[in-house]
Amino acid sequence: MKITIITIVLSAITLSCFGQYGKNFRNLGDRAFAEKDYYEAAYYYRKVAEGMNLLQRQEVPFQTMNKATKKDKPSDATYVSYRLAESYRLYENYIEALPWYKKTVEAPDASTYPLASLWYGVTLRATQRFDDAITQLQQFSASYQQNDDNKALAQREIVNCNFAKEQYKYPQLLEATKLKGDWNSDGSDYALLQTGDKFMFTSSRFAKDDKKHINRIYTADASGKPVQIKLKDNNQTKETEYGTPSLSPDGKRMYFTRWYKEGSKTYHDIYFTQLQDTTWQQPRKLGSNVNADGYNAIQPFVTADGKRLFFVSNKPGGFGGDDIWVSDLGDDGDATNAVNLGSIVNTSRDEQAPYYNADEKRLIYSSKGFVGLGGFDFFESKGDATSWTAPVNMGYPMNSPKDDLYFMPDNKDKSKWYISSDRESDCCLNLFEVHDKHFILTGIVTDCETRKPLAGVKVSFVDSLAKQTLKETTTGADARYTFTVTSKRPYNLKLEKAGYFTKILPIPTSGQMSNDTLYSPEICLQAFEKDKPIVIKNVLYDFNKATLRPESKTVLNELVVIMKDNPKIIVRLGAHTDSIGSEKYNLKLSQARAQACVDYIISQGIATERIYAKGYGKSMPIAPNSLPNGKDNPEGRQLNRRTEFTVTKTE
Repeated sequence: MKITIITIVLSAITLSCFGQYGKNFRNLGDRAFAEKDYYEAAYYYRKVAEGMNLLQRQEVPFQTMNKATKKDKPSDATYVSYRLAESYRLYENYIEALPWYKKTVEAPDASTYPLASLWYGVTLRATQRFDDAITQLQQFSASYQQNDDNKALAQREIVNCNFAKEQYKYPQLLEATKLKGDWNSDGSDYALLQTGDKFMFTSSRFAKDDKKHINRIYTADASGKPVQIKLKDNNQTKETEYGTPSLSPDGKRMYFTRWYKEGSKTYHDIYFTQLQDTTWQQPRKLGSNVNADGYNAIQPFVTADGKRLFFVSNKPGGFGGDDIWVSDLGDDGDATNAVNLGSIVNTSRDEQAPYYNADEKRLIYSSKGFVGLGGFDFFESKGDATSWTAPVNMGYPMNSPKDDLYFMPDNKDKSKWYISSDRESDCCLNLFEVHDKHFILTGIVTDCETRKPLAGVKVSFVDSLAKQTLKETTTGADARYTFTVTSKRPYNLKLEKAGYFTKILPIPTSGQMSNDTLYSPEICLQAFEKDKPIVIKNVLYDFNKATLRPESKTVLNELVVIMKDNPKIIVRLGAHTDSIGSEKYNLKLSQARAQACVDYIISQGIATERIYAKGYGKSMPIAPNSLPNGKDNPEGRQLNRRTEFTVTKTE
């Protein structure tokens, strides 16, 4: 659960407090840190840093601390820097943590805090300085002697950095925008749920009579004006919090997380309540199938048919940390069982915030256990019950280097959904809407000679970076192909049909767009037969020379492309002359011209063993060199002065 901000009221801290705790703010910081109140700990450690003049910018030190600065040692400064960095990181304020980790790793006694280098790399990654993060994490891995989880974490973070760099270079065709107006506050706002024309969500915004940020469930209309939902909780413990609502199909039963703190331990359980008229009744705690004693149960999600409950728990039977489970729901609303989703979905780290569409068999959830951009990332898996496909990271900008959770589709617009993320905050989750900007690529395939539609062509949609075929189709009578393009990665179309040269084309980034559809130019395939020559038109030479003209190289580039797209074919490049001159002269000239073509094609990256030259001189005319009356036939001689290529081998 995303940590919420507490408010420090300075007027409540009296001078007697300082005497009680000795070194004042440092002791207060240590106590808050031990109790895992990291926001409060950061506040106190920062006051110590001010008194020790550790801040990079000039600020007036808190005067009460001045007496202690005379006894400060360099080791004290490193301790405060490290504890301040840790406090910021542990409530996920990576921007503030970054300079304090840097100060720690550059200190003379940095070896006292060997993990500072690791966390410095993590904060660099979280602030999108991926190359710097990789360098720092590599340095940590090289110097860290223990072969434990920390070293494994450094290696995972390096993989995450490389993945993130790729995602930022080739993002998904999505647009994530923070909701405007009153949807977001100075606290956390997350887990948006749409119910008819209204919404429900969780917020830790200041409410009337609250002295700190307490999570509550709110409802709002499309304008985003929040109204707190009141629950008749007779067993309310002090500062009980509520969040992550999920509704039964009729909207009359609400499941939610209820949590409270006793000492340093926080207790999380899942409850449900019934709606009578306009009032939510006394909450009822789910049974032991969901709420196991001594363990947490959070983030309920009820399927659209109301028959199953997905939830998150760290109870026994999982794979480590928080796992996703599913239960069948009885008529009374309670869970009749609980099944872990298994090792494909769950990892040794944390999984949270499940969403499941039974019709599409589509599970979307957040995890820290797979390769991602950092923090919680959204992943998608297909399946049901205990059978799932390998989860796929949903990419940037769906994900960010920070925490991204709580997917929920808009119930009216299939191209829009809602998520919660702290990508634009130094402390808290905010509500975002995401718009799908994918487009449809479509076109037809024809025969290059007849220009007629060509059926039976296998068209593959290929990731040109990973060299992976993502989808393929075979053209029907209309010769049309259609693919969905979802990211800015470079893709290719590969078109194959027996008796035709395979063609590989990059997917166009611009063209005729209509209703989010990109109509590709018509693509034609060229037919060929083994050992049957194909004339290459417009390969020109100067008179009595074998030197290729620039325009001839342009034409030969088309053959280069064919040979690259068809790597198994072997080609004979033949040259012919007309009848002017002796047989020996024409044979020599034609061989030189054929070799000039071959040399150029090899220079463009084609292996020498795949193409060879053959000069035929004037021995194989395809048109008369003279007319029946004995006069010269220029048109015939022009046809005879030709260059051909012949496929001699296809495997």
